[in-house]
Amino acid sequence: MDLKSALMGLGFAAIWASAFTSTRIAVIEMPPLLALVIRFGASAVIAMGLAWAMGQSLRLSRAEWRTVIVFGLCQNALYLGLNWTAMQWVEASAASIIASMMPLMVAFAGWAVLGEPLRRQAALGLVVGVIGVVIIMSVRLSQGMNLVGLLMCLAAVVALAVATMAVRNAGGGANVLMIVGLQMAVGAAALALPSAVLEWGRPWEWSGRLIGALAYSILVPGIFATFIWFRLVTRIGAVRAAAFHFLSPPLGVAIAALWLGESFGWSDVIGSAVVAAGILMVQLARVPRTEAIPVTSGG
Repeated sequence: MDLKSALMGLGFAAIWASAFTSTRIAVIEMPPLLALVIRFGASAVIAMGLAWAMGQSLRLSRAEWRTVIVFGLCQNALYLGLNWTAMQWVEASAASIIASMMPLMVAFAGWAVLGEPLRRQAALGLVVGVIGVVIIMSVRLSQGMNLVGLLMCLAAVVALAVATMAVRNAGGGANVLMIVGLQMAVGAAALALPSAVLEWGRPWEWSGRLIGALAYSILVPGIFATFIWFRLVTRIGAVRAAAFHFLSPPLGVAIAALWLGESFGWSDVIGSAVVAAGILMVQLARVPRTEAIPVTSGG
């Protein structure tokens, strides 16, 4: 893997992990689905405006439109809708650890549903990753972690795994930023009615803390990280790109502790390391041993 790809992967992992902390701030200050509609709507306008200025087109291929619809519904509306709602009651560090299970779920579903071969190292990695999650969540549940929030986070990561499997061979192409903007627009449209029905009349007010959290979510995880992800997949493939998820558990715990002052114990430290090891084992086992690493000149 070349240095640029490695830096892109590290940057994506750090931003992805930090998104849970900014989300936690936003959903405490205002209704979560409304916050997402605002985030997706603003992200769509910004990304599509930039794409148009760069000469990108709305004329997408069938595969690109599939990416827009699947990511817009499964990743944005379902995954983030469930996750943001759950994080009213679940701490940012716990949500990031649960979400980091996505590569494990994709590997397991590929074997169980699609009949893809699963190497011994990958199977061991699945077991190790699940053990790590159990270590963390068993302690947190004993300390009063909200069960409904936990179940919503689990449902959210299943939706993310489905989206990843459905479009895992899709790269960015020439219209990557336009695709990012369009899938944000799909997410905003899908959540507008649920927000109006479920959250109408809930009191909230603007504050500097809320504006900062939303601005960060819109610009950094919303647009910049998604752009990095599509570019990274184009450069090195989805399997290698997903390997960087192994950094998310420890980064998620660390960022939430530094930014929000969330407490953590040895079970979080040990469990995060175990989950990270399991994810890395699974992803490294899935990388073809003889396949050359594609490198593009874009970016």
